[in-house]
Amino acid sequence: MKSFTMMLAAVAIAATSTGSFAAASKSKTTEKTPESIECSKQADAKGLHGKERVKFRAQCKKELKGKSSATTTPPPAADKSSTAAPAKTGN
Repeated sequence: MKSFTMMLAAVAIAATSTGSFAAASKSKTTEKTPESIECSKQADAKGLHGKERVKFRAQCKKELKGKSSATTTPPPAADKSSTAAPAKTGN
């Protein structure tokens, strides 16, 4: 009887710890990016559901991320040798 009680306690501990782990990992996956929110709004406006919605949102997020990375990329560094002032000589 004692081993049955120990086994039951072990099962109870395992069940409760697994539930909290699943809840913690789920919260990380539900974070929405600005691109995701915008694409969801566009899909809602078009009335898309199911596979069409998934396909549309994937393409939309890909395009928005492409645009955002293009606008945040700094311009290439200018060649400083052509704009530098001539060196002064000690007179």
